[in-house]
Amino acid sequence: MNRKQITEFSLQDGTKFLVEVDEPENSNAVRRVARPDTGQMVVEAKKKFDEVLDQIQPVASAIITKLSQLNTPANEVEVKFGIKLNAAAGAIFTSVSGEANYEITLKWKQDKA
Repeated sequence: MNRKQITEFSLQDGTKFLVEVDEPENSNAVRRVARPDTGQMVVEAKKKFDEVLDQIQPVASAIITKLSQLNTPANEVEVKFGIKLNAAAGAIFTSVSGEANYEITLKWKQDKA
């Protein structure tokens, strides 16, 4: 069973927030820091959260692009995927339900003539 730890991620604008993640095997990906407001020791991710999202964006864009190229494009597209934050790897795609990494729902509306 993976051990959990609290990891501090930062946004590009400097905003910091805490996330519970699995303890990384590679300790070079994180460093221990004291939170200025409480003095509590946490692990700080070396990657900015925005950089983690940059890993996800191309995958989401590729899915949407391919689905919009259907012979009969859907009126509504819903794509769900699980993302697990990891201090070392950034983001890892995980299962949404059961064994599926992606859950895609397409809806077509019938014209009432």
